[in-house]
Amino acid sequence: MKEDIIRQRIETQKAFFATGTTRNIKFRKEMLRKLRDAIINNEKKITDAVYSDLRKSYQEAYLTEIGLVLAEIRYHLRKLPRWDRPGRVPTPLYLLPSRSKIVAEPLGASLIIAPWNYPFQLLMAPLVGAISSGCTAVLKPSPYTPETAKVIEEIITATFPSEYITVIRGGRETNQMLLNERFDIIFFTGSSALGKVVMEAASRHLTPVVLELGGKSPCIVDSDADISKAAKRIVWGKCINAGQTCIAPDYILTHISVKERLVEALKGEIARTYGDDPSKSNWYPRIVNGKAFDRIKGYIDGGNIVHGGRTIKDDLYIEPTIIDQPPVNSPVMQEEIFGPVLPILTFEKTGEAINFVNSREKPLALYYFGKNRKAQEVVDKTTSGGGCINDTLMHVTNHHLPFGGVGNSGMGSYHGKESFLAFSNRRAVVTTPTWIDLPFRYVPFKLFSAVKKVL
Repeated sequence: MKEDIIRQRIETQKAFFATGTTRNIKFRKEMLRKLRDAIINNEKKITDAVYSDLRKSYQEAYLTEIGLVLAEIRYHLRKLPRWDRPGRVPTPLYLLPSRSKIVAEPLGASLIIAPWNYPFQLLMAPLVGAISSGCTAVLKPSPYTPETAKVIEEIITATFPSEYITVIRGGRETNQMLLNERFDIIFFTGSSALGKVVMEAASRHLTPVVLELGGKSPCIVDSDADISKAAKRIVWGKCINAGQTCIAPDYILTHISVKERLVEALKGEIARTYGDDPSKSNWYPRIVNGKAFDRIKGYIDGGNIVHGGRTIKDDLYIEPTIIDQPPVNSPVMQEEIFGPVLPILTFEKTGEAINFVNSREKPLALYYFGKNRKAQEVVDKTTSGGGCINDTLMHVTNHHLPFGGVGNSGMGSYHGKESFLAFSNRRAVVTTPTWIDLPFRYVPFKLFSAVKKVL
């Protein structure tokens, strides 16, 4: 798309926002319902497109792409009147008889840039927040999932006027043209490296950003863990979407006493879930493209493979693979894997695992399998964007919880009320009556000694 067309669409949205139409709560609820109905009416188109791009089964596509978005819309429709209501807050004695409140107002024109791994959900879920808060939105889907991007454009174009919500497709050149423009908020999901590019571009206009990035999310399996349950939940969290999940367990730190049992349980769970040959399973997705395939295969080559390792490039297939004790300075332990490769390291004391996690960048998620007492110690002594005890991934499904990263794994959060707040400015308002005008704040500051005592 040409730069002048992009600029024109953005200016049209800013003009539409200036009319105040999007601030009306009835309008916002109506738009949320229209989005909900459009998704429901195009369910098959969406799941077919996701299958074409990533080979996700209908069930996985619905659960991870559509279902989460519909649940988010339902929650916003139910809670929006309460969130939108001005919030009264206490007023200090020295400000009486004034009254104080917080008013949520939309930031304005938003840009939402989505990745390819969950190409529908990670564009539509932030959009729910933009609509709910009263913003306009420019949506930029990933070019690496073209069928899903095409369906998204069709749905949005048929549902909303372009001066309110519009889709702009294209590659990195289009991204750069968008980032050159001035928005009121940029919401980006992607890699940490690209997050830095987005933040640098936003800084030129002092545009606020929400960055949902990634990193190497550790999974600690302690000596007292339920190994069977741990294996089942780790394999599920690692292999859904063929490991192409920003919060997937990136590597395992397991207590040395349970390592062999855990490895055997992981092998058994992979076979139980996908059969002896996962390439023939209807439930096992594929890698997004050849470039990603080559990168992930590079992690396998030369590694001490204890399970899996088979690849079929023409089919973009990589078998769930376990690598034993890779060097901590090797690429598979330095870079986010974003694929079905699971390195496994050992420790003897829980403190060693904690120190290992803390020696690296702050992860997007942290998972711990073991008893609650040690789990609390791990939570207290580490930092991550989110996480689970005795489970993986499930924290992302609770719209009462914020989802976001910390440090290298991102900034800002969304889901549920956090999505509404992400696209809003919390405006402080003090209302002061005119029937009284206390003299102590004016020169020459009468009663200063008395005022000083109450400050």
